[in-house]
Amino acid sequence: MSKILGIDLGTTNSAMAIIEGGQPKILENAEGNRTTPSIVAISKNGERLVGQTAKRQAVTNPENTIFEVKRLIGRKFSDKEVQADITHAPFKIIQAGEGVKVKMGDKDYSPQEISAMILAKLKADAEAKIGEKITEAIITVPAYFSDSQRQATKDAGKIAGLDVKRIINEPTAAALAYGFDKKKGEQVAVYDLGGGTFDISILDISADTV
Repeated sequence: MSKILGIDLGTTNSAMAIIEGGQPKILENAEGNRTTPSIVAISKNGERLVGQTAKRQAVTNPENTIFEVKRLIGRKFSDKEVQADITHAPFKIIQAGEGVKVKMGDKDYSPQEISAMILAKLKADAEAKIGEKITEAIITVPAYFSDSQRQATKDAGKIAGLDVKRIINEPTAAALAYGFDKKKGEQVAVYDLGGGTFDISILDISADTV
């Protein structure tokens, strides 16, 4: 049975893991790091860059370097969060129907397409690391993500060639990783201090759910 890739698609950095011998194992990317910057760029000579290579040239090529696209995925152009990002981002955020796109090079891309480029790198790096093809994934999202943001994240996975079996809330994944699912009838507070957001979730742990 082929491996399912667990992915933390973060605002500033992303990470991936597989289950090996019944335990989660963080996979290093092609650069040998356990996290990959969630950054995509088109270089000045037209080459697409993802991750650390995109981050390195961000200062000299800001208008073609897309970062924190997670803040835009699944949102409407009219959303106050999008309008705030428009005033701060060095790259162009434009309206596309009710949704948004970003300009990179001479093309416009949806947030799903940008996220898919990050996911595709994680997928390729994971395949190179374990020596087998990966077609399925589980991706974590913030607990506050709306249905449209969750669906857009699944769509990004599909574009990257991944069948997203589950979308799991980040605090739920953290609780499972620490084994809190084995302690029934408890409430657990999970603080998530991320690169783009800081939130707290209260989890109810019962006999069969978190």
